[in-house]
Amino acid sequence: MINVTKTYVPNREKYKAYIDQIFDSGWFTNNGSMVQQLQTRLQEYLGVRNLLLVSNGTLALQVAYKLLGLKGEVITTPFSFVATTSTLVWEGLQPKFVDIDQGTLCLDPNKIEEHITPNTSAIVATHVYGNPCEVDKIEEIAKKHNLKVVYDAAHSFGVRCNGRSVYSYGDISIASFHSTKVFHSIEGGALIIKDDALYEKAKKMINFGIEGPERISELGINAKMNEFQAAMGLCVLEDMNILLEQRRKKYEIYLELLGSIEGIALQLKDTSILYNYSYFPLVFQNEGMMLKVINELSEIGVVPRRYFYPSLETLPYIQNDHYTPISRDISRRILCIPLYNSLETEVQVKISEIVRQVCSTYKSNKAAAVI
Repeated sequence: MINVTKTYVPNREKYKAYIDQIFDSGWFTNNGSMVQQLQTRLQEYLGVRNLLLVSNGTLALQVAYKLLGLKGEVITTPFSFVATTSTLVWEGLQPKFVDIDQGTLCLDPNKIEEHITPNTSAIVATHVYGNPCEVDKIEEIAKKHNLKVVYDAAHSFGVRCNGRSVYSYGDISIASFHSTKVFHSIEGGALIIKDDALYEKAKKMINFGIEGPERISELGINAKMNEFQAAMGLCVLEDMNILLEQRRKKYEIYLELLGSIEGIALQLKDTSILYNYSYFPLVFQNEGMMLKVINELSEIGVVPRRYFYPSLETLPYIQNDHYTPISRDISRRILCIPLYNSLETEVQVKISEIVRQVCSTYKSNKAAAVI
């Protein structure tokens, strides 16, 4: 089976060498040597400060909300992975969905202010497929209305915007290091925190609020990354420059093969952004065309993903009073096709041929799908 992503497996002997160190030390968790090394090296590699490793990206979001003291309503996007919304609900916050930009697929900043109320405490936005939000506009709105900003940057490892890491925007940005991501630590995640005092508080918060052997000073939770996760992260990080270059080449092959097909559209991207080529989404002219592609690809053992689907305002545990037609429409027509560093060119060609064949069977008066 050829899935939409494939976990990068580093050199086994290199990982084993780190594991031997862990076994020799007997220190498996609680801010051990591997975690400390990975935090330092990630900050250096990414050019950020106040990076705090945690056990997964979902807990990173939950810690971020607690750390910032969010209450009441939170402006957010309906077009994201479910964790962006479920963590808000889990923490007793009320998501207020604002529609997305039909080109970038990110939260549309031009629609935010009309949904702000006296109960709004924050904006939680997603850099969709690593494509940065309009961060300057969102920051301007947040300052005007005294709101906190959290970025779900789960897809954004290595992405740079305005010459700096996209992780450096917002009050807090969170990262996911799940094994399906561009950079991974098996499971894992991180918070990148702008305020120094909050960073120090977060260190305690992810370890039950413990400040010392006999002192608990904060409300906390267990969100620590363990040494085995960090060891994998160290191995993968050593190969990142090669991996990103390989992904870029795979991405550009798809661009050449699929960039001009009538009946599909691609996500709008700013050419000044340094991307990580994490996903290759296709927005089809209609849902039927997209479902046909899924069926045809499954016949040759290829498993694409309807990512993101469904639009999050439709979740059964959501009480939503805002209709977001663009997100709902796009979520029905979008499909991510396989993209990873070791994907064979022959497979990319075959996938592209199937997409082209399916599109050619659909007659339409439209010149092209427009998103």
